[in-house]
Formats: sequence, C-alpha cells, structure tokens
Amino acid sequence: MTDTINTAGDAEPLVEQPPTKALWTVIVLCFSGMSVSLMQTLVIPIQSQLPDYLNTSPANAAWVVTATLLGAAVAMPIAGRLADLFGKQRVLVGSSLLLLAGSLTCALSSTIGPVLAGRTLQGLAMGFIPVGISLMREVVPPAMATTAVAAMSATLGVGGAIGLPLSAWIVQSGDWHALFWVATGLAVLVGLGTWFLVPHVHDGHRGRFDVGGAIGLAVGLVVTLVGVTKGNEWGWTSGRTVGCLVVGVLVLLVWGWYELRTTDPLCDLRVTARRPVLLTNIAAIAIGFGMMAQAIVFPQLLQMPEATGYGLGQSILATGLWMAPSGLGMLALAPVSSWLMRTFGAKYALALGGFVLGAGYLLSFFLMDAPWEILIATLVCAAGVGIGYAAMPTLIMDAVPMNEAGSAVGINALMRSLGTTVASAVMAAILTGQTELIGGFAIPTQDAFKLCFLVATVAAVVGGALALTIPRSEQA
Repeated sequence: MTDTINTAGDAEPLVEQPPTKALWTVIVLCFSGMSVSLMQTLVIPIQSQLPDYLNTSPANAAWVVTATLLGAAVAMPIAGRLADLFGKQRVLVGSSLLLLAGSLTCALSSTIGPVLAGRTLQGLAMGFIPVGISLMREVVPPAMATTAVAAMSATLGVGGAIGLPLSAWIVQSGDWHALFWVATGLAVLVGLGTWFLVPHVHDGHRGRFDVGGAIGLAVGLVVTLVGVTKGNEWGWTSGRTVGCLVVGVLVLLVWGWYELRTTDPLCDLRVTARRPVLLTNIAAIAIGFGMMAQAIVFPQLLQMPEATGYGLGQSILATGLWMAPSGLGMLALAPVSSWLMRTFGAKYALALGGFVLGAGYLLSFFLMDAPWEILIATLVCAAGVGIGYAAMPTLIMDAVPMNEAGSAVGINALMRSLGTTVASAVMAAILTGQTELIGGFAIPTQDAFKLCFLVATVAAVVGGALALTIPRSEQA
C-alpha cells in the first residue's frame, strides 16, 4: 500500500484568506524566519572581544556561539513534533517567546553564565523556521503556496547573511549589549506578528509527545555536535573529542532502536527511511555543507591582510556589506525557485541548486583578486543555495503524511544544520592546517582557500547528484 491522498504536499488550506491577507501572513512568517536565523551570526563581529566583555577565558567565550548551534539542532525536530500534536501557530508563538526571553537575558547580562543561557534560548527559537515552513500550505492559497514555502526556506540563509553587517554596524555604533536589545525588539515584533497576523488554525493531531525520544535525541545530538564543533580546538584525536563522538553516536543508535519500538515516536524512522525523504535529507547535509562553506571562507578571504599577497584587507563591516547581497539574493530567487518546481519538479530544482552552488565555488578559483569578484562568486553560490533550500521542504511534504509534516520538515532542517556544522569544522581544519607566518602570525595560505573551494564544490555536486536519484513521491 502507498500513501496516495494524505501527504502534506496535497493538503488543502485549512483557512480561506483573501490574497492580500495571505500575503501579510507570508511576510510575517518570512520576516520572523529571518529574525530568528539572524541569531546565528549575531555575535560574530564581537567574538574576539567576548572574553573581555564577559570576563572569562577564550575557551568559555567560544560557547556563546556553540550554545546557539546546539539549541537550534535540538529544537528543530522537537518543535516540529510539538507542532504536529498541538498546532503550528501555537508553537510559533512559543518560539517567539523563547527568542524574547533569550534576547532579554543576554541584553541584561555581562557574565558568561546568563549569556550562555540566553544564547541557548535563542537557538531553541530556531524551531520557528521548520514549523513556519510546514504551516505555509495550511494558511495561504494553493497558487501562493510554493513561492511562500520557497521564501520561508530561504530565510535560513538570508538571516545569517544579513546578520553580519547589521551586527558589525550596531557594535561600531554603541555598546555590545545593543545587539541583544535589537534582538529583543525583533522578538517582540515576531511575537505580535505571529499572534495577530498568522491565522489560528486547528491543525493539531491526536497523539502523545515522546518525552523519552526527545531526551535521547537531545543528548545524542548535543554530545555529537560538541565533538564536531570542538574538534579543532581540542584536537581530533584527543580523548574529549573521540569520547564525545563515540558516546553521541551510541546514544543516537540507542535512540533509533527505541523510536522503532515505541508508539507515537518523536520521529517516525520508517517514514524517514522512505527513499524520497532519506535521499532529500542526505542531499540536505551536502548542500548545507556547501552553504556554510561560503559563509566561513569568503569573509576570511575578504578580511585577510593585503600583505599576504592575496588578502583583500576589508574591515568587518565592509566584509558584511559585500556578503549581504548574497543573502538578499536567496530571498529574491523564491519566485524563480517556485517556477522551477512547478515546471520541472522539486527534485530537479534541488539538483540544479546543488550544481549551481558547485559552479559558484569553481568560479571562486578565478575570482579572488578583488572584493567585487568575491561578490560575483557569492551571488552564484547564493543562487544555488536559494534554489536548493526552497526545493527541500516541498520534496519532504510531498512524501510524508499530513500529521507528520512538522516533524519531517524539522528533521530536514536538522540535516541542513548538521551539514553546516560539519562544514564549519572541516573548513577550520583546512584553514588552520595550511598556514604561513606573516608578521609573527600564522595566516592561511592561498592554497588552503582553494582547497576549501574544491571540497565545497565536491559536496555541492554530490548533493545535486543525489537529488537526481530521488524517486517520484508515492502520491503522484
């Protein structure tokens, strides 16, 4: 037997909205998605100053970035399941409250403990994005749904790209706490917009929340990702790194065994194992890898001192401004992504996204001599990410039952996050593994940057090739 009529991709809107009101719903959800994803890069401009600001060691200060990453990884699948059970709009409001609490905590704090707690809450608010994506089909007319999903999907990259210049400008203009006061203001707007402008729909389904599965997944993900994110700092062969990776994987294996034997699991692994879902999620890891590579490598190349012979000597603010158009380009491509999916199918759009992303990195081999050349390369890469990210939720929702759309899209978002996390570790290892001494400092060589481009090209092309193997969804 196959699912022929009950997939999330076939769902009819649960509310009838005139086009103007539906457009406001899409705008609110996309603005909220960008605001939430902005938290990923919020502290990047002040990362080197955090030890002084928080009166702590550099090692402890590094957790200010890591805490948000871990919170987001845990939140995405759990928020998706809560949305399937209790209603998506309620979970969106809850996510906005987490963002508000986390931002306010950081704004009022100057020590490491409260700031880590606040940053973790900001990460947990990232559950907003997959839930918002899965809600789109229920609250906008079918004619708008594909474009709306594409735009919401792009916010994962847009917020991060916009966050760098915005944060750099805020820090240069005032106290570092201003970053979190701005985040607090955004959280208020997200909460009010979600409550008043996103329809309250009764889309919950009967079932129980799998507390044991949530705890197991959270522990497994956190321990594994700590090992991945801290591998370069601790050493990949150190006992702490190996221990985290081994323990994390073992916990996830036990979690998988438990999920297959419990009723109402947090994640139905049998559905996740269906070829359309499985292959889309694997492709998500590869393309997520490619997306994060540009966010790490290009800014460093722009900021390298000109004394290296290849560095472009840009300030943090200038670097952010050169990178910002790529984020806006992802959002601008939403209608193009929608047209590609309607015309050729979502799997071909995903494949094209991977191949365009790979082409952007190949261009980077020849466009390293001026900031405007980097801009061209980032725009091509952003086009690939925008098209690919837009196609993934459509492929997922076309292949899963309606009552599991939230958790399935959440797992897909987690896979993208896993790809970005691995990319961060790999790019850092490459850039710190090939260095030369300039002015007494170890600086990555030009060949190290080129190797990063090559690795990212391979990842993106693999993601595109995997997309071509995705079978037609079973409801077709």
